Amino acid sequence: MVRPPLTPEERLRGEHLGTMLRQARGERSIVEVAAAAGMSAETLRKIETGRIATPAFFTIAALADVLGISLDHLATRTAPAPT
Repeated sequence: MVRPPLTPEERLRGEHLGTMLRQARGERSIVEVAAAAGMSAETLRKIETGRIATPAFFTIAALADVLGISLDHLATRTAPAPT
């Protein structure tokens, strides 16, 4: 099955999510946080830079747990603007 291309809004939302996660990481190294969340540093780097714009739910749940931020906070801050 071929995945349809992401919309500009989905890409923007992914970039915003990545920025929020990067800010929450603070001074901790990308390697430390990625290892604690059970993923590779490269995967976390791609999420933080928006290259993975729609990461899997359990990936974000693991990161939120390690970073001490709620999924509700991430969801409301990255939700698309009402039209």
